[in-house]
Amino acid sequence: MNPAAQSFVQEARDILEDLEGVLLELEADPTNPKRVDAVFRALHTLKGSGAMFGFVTLSAFTHHFENAYDRIREGKATVTPRLIELSLASSDHLERMLDAGPDEGGKPVQDPATAELVKQIEMLETAGPAAPAAAPKAERYTIVFKPDAAALKNGMRPDLILAELGELGEATVVALTDAVPGLRDLDPAICHIAWQVELETIAGREAIDDVFIFASDWDIEIRRIEETEDAAKAAPAAEAAAPAEAPARPEAPKAQAAPKDEAPKAQKTDSVRVQSHRLDELMDQLGELVIAQARLNRIADELGDAGLGSTAEEIERLVTGLRDTTLSIRMLPVELVFGKFRRVVRDLSTELGKTVTLETRGGETEVDKNVIDSLTEPLVHIIRNSIDHGIESPEARRASGKADQARVVLHARQSGGEVLISISDDGAGLDAEAIRTRGIERGLIAADADLPEDQLFGLIFEPGFSTAKTLSSVSGRGVGMDAVRRVIEDLRGSVDVRSQKGAGTEVTLRLPLTLAIIDGLLVKVGGAPFVLPLSSVEECVELPPADDVRTSGRSILRIRNELVPFLSLDRLFGFERADSEDRRVVVTSVEGRRMGLVVDEVIGQYQTVIKPLSVYHHGIEGLAGSTILGDGSVALILDAAAIVRRAVSAQRVAA
Repeated sequence: MNPAAQSFVQEARDILEDLEGVLLELEADPTNPKRVDAVFRALHTLKGSGAMFGFVTLSAFTHHFENAYDRIREGKATVTPRLIELSLASSDHLERMLDAGPDEGGKPVQDPATAELVKQIEMLETAGPAAPAAAPKAERYTIVFKPDAAALKNGMRPDLILAELGELGEATVVALTDAVPGLRDLDPAICHIAWQVELETIAGREAIDDVFIFASDWDIEIRRIEETEDAAKAAPAAEAAAPAEAPARPEAPKAQAAPKDEAPKAQKTDSVRVQSHRLDELMDQLGELVIAQARLNRIADELGDAGLGSTAEEIERLVTGLRDTTLSIRMLPVELVFGKFRRVVRDLSTELGKTVTLETRGGETEVDKNVIDSLTEPLVHIIRNSIDHGIESPEARRASGKADQARVVLHARQSGGEVLISISDDGAGLDAEAIRTRGIERGLIAADADLPEDQLFGLIFEPGFSTAKTLSSVSGRGVGMDAVRRVIEDLRGSVDVRSQKGAGTEVTLRLPLTLAIIDGLLVKVGGAPFVLPLSSVEECVELPPADDVRTSGRSILRIRNELVPFLSLDRLFGFERADSEDRRVVVTSVEGRRMGLVVDEVIGQYQTVIKPLSVYHHGIEGLAGSTILGDGSVALILDAAAIVRRAVSAQRVAA
């Protein structure tokens, strides 16, 4: 597939993703003309551009799809549930056509699935006409465009652009040949011609912009001709022109500059597509640069050379700026994932005979692209279980005094160095007794075990664990939630479950903002270096000797009239107690809870490149990864949140 066709496929997928969202909005508000127009424009763009890049079958199919919405725009039909259902199915079919690639030889492919969808769409045209709508007003535009010199080499077809403009209304086309060289200097692979089009259309400016959506690097000027300008031109023309005279050719402009008082509407794009593996390579190289910069800082400190130290500081400043810029490029809003689940919720609720709405909050929250890429699978499993097992049937909801329409809420928010994504519903909640019984049957807990609810609910993530009495096509085999935990732990995250019987369930995914580079606090415990993510550190204070000698697991430190519990990391890790009188307490904040971690020495802030642990150490609780220090030694990165949760859980069990 040539680069131009690959660019079309990427843009087409974005259009289809947006189209699905508009269709779901149109289903909720079927009389909204703006959404009808948005659907029509998207289909019109796919049709014209698909043919231009060799997707002939896709273009022909989209033509039928487009006709259905053109009838609605003309007032000959209305939006119905059947139309939305067919539109979503057609959108899925267009995705499959993009996967198949362009048609060989430019000939359409006969496909039974395509033919069946076309038949179903055409059957909608037999519906009775709707009430006539007011005729839209025609507008006139002057369009001047000059393709890029390499447009023909890249597979662009200016003739198809002109044909698509002609479909929008009455068009007069003039070729501008001023730049065409003599025959001896003519390169037939280079486009030397520009075009001027006078277009009268009811489609509007956005439809014209959509024609050039894949030609944003061309020189394009689109100018609407005002009615007063039309009248001024029409008066002298009516007096001078005889009935038999041919229409005068407009004079080709010498230059394609926009008027001084009006900037060109179509500008060069301010964004660029980059393949994701190139961002990964950039981040790997940046990680090595950070390690080398730390080594340079160490050498500068050892030599004590002022010039070298100054240079090392300048390089550190530049590397820090490069790091921040690179990380910001990789950050994407979680709305990119949330938007996909409106369709999932709609289809599941229809399949299961339930009425469920999806509400999203905090979609603007940004997270690393690798986290975004991995979120879809766990969210699908959680939402499936929520709708299938958690949300009751309409009859059961009415019997318990609830509204027939259930609600699933996706909520994203940032907390320190973590992103929290919650999936909550207002269903029946988890049955703690059923989970306990099933856990005993499978030997996961002892028959006399008295576990707190948070640990009991954690059993649903065990492989093969399910309390469902019957299997469904959606869930019930006990594999989904196990997959959720596996994916989230691979991302160095964790999963929390809260539920109240009869009131609903909330599953919270705790994920790191980035998987590559973080700011850390370098400390020593038992002579070994460790790194704490700086985002979870609030402050460092001295540990009074009187508090250091305590042996109780419930040690508490008073900091500015506030009691803060603390634990010793050397005792937690099984190290020998260091003979130090000036130990420090690193105060962390996790989920709004402050807890101190006692260390032997605080070395200072350290820019940390996160390296994954080996397969033998991957599942150790409290470790988030490792990093390479400036002297080449390895330091383990601590997961402060996991350590604090582990300590709190141990205190609850002891209590």
